[in-house]
Amino acid sequence: MKLAAAFSILFDLRAGVLFAFKPTVRAIIETPSLLFKPATLSRLFFANVWITFGDGVDGNCRSVKEHLITPNAYGIVLDLGAGHGHTVNYLDPHLVAKYVALEPNTHMHAKIRSVANAAGFTEEDGTLLILSCGAEDAETIVSAVGNGISTPRVDTLISIMTLCTVPSPKSTISSLVSDVLKPGGQILFYEHVLSHRSDVAWWQRFWTPIWTLAFDGCKLDRPTHLWLQQQSTDDGRSVWGETELWGKEGEDEEDLFWHQVGKFVKRV
Repeated sequence: MKLAAAFSILFDLRAGVLFAFKPTVRAIIETPSLLFKPATLSRLFFANVWITFGDGVDGNCRSVKEHLITPNAYGIVLDLGAGHGHTVNYLDPHLVAKYVALEPNTHMHAKIRSVANAAGFTEEDGTLLILSCGAEDAETIVSAVGNGISTPRVDTLISIMTLCTVPSPKSTISSLVSDVLKPGGQILFYEHVLSHRSDVAWWQRFWTPIWTLAFDGCKLDRPTHLWLQQQSTDDGRSVWGETELWGKEGEDEEDLFWHQVGKFVKRV
């Protein structure tokens, strides 16, 4: 692996610190107790990063989202780690009955609401729901989406570069698939994952502890696509009746942010 590729992540770290440092320091000056709340401080820092980079990140994967989300998403849509709600701009309102934005970072909620409202999804008419719990809290998600009904209600579960951050990813993925996604429902995902190349994977593991601190728990070294693909029932059968998995077109295999894209449909 070329050293230029191995150390390219330093440019992203520098840019993130450059744009998020000052507003984060201002927040600490206003609320000094943030220094004793590292998780809260990390979320605030990342929210400031996303103000600058969110639109650019969305633009860089626009073609992937247009192919993955727009023709496929339908019914009740759960967007994991909604960020600033960019996903809602790829939804066809004729196919989607409700947009559920799951975003534990409450600093993002105002932007989600603004973007969703502009796309025609509102809380007033019941087509928008913003949840602040984490993806691991399947019981809360199911109850909120189903208005207290404790059965899977989600038709389309979307994860755009989100499963890299969730705690206990294997059990979280399992509970989302088994308890939140309806039989016949689908998961659409675009994730940066652990590379199949050992040299790239080594550098992903090397940088992950530093990257995680700066970017709200994001990890570079998770084989998320494989964990999703390997979901099975109690009797060992795959939960998926249909699977499609592909890479990002034109992506350099030495990229530390190596992506996989997929559409998996849950067996009825």
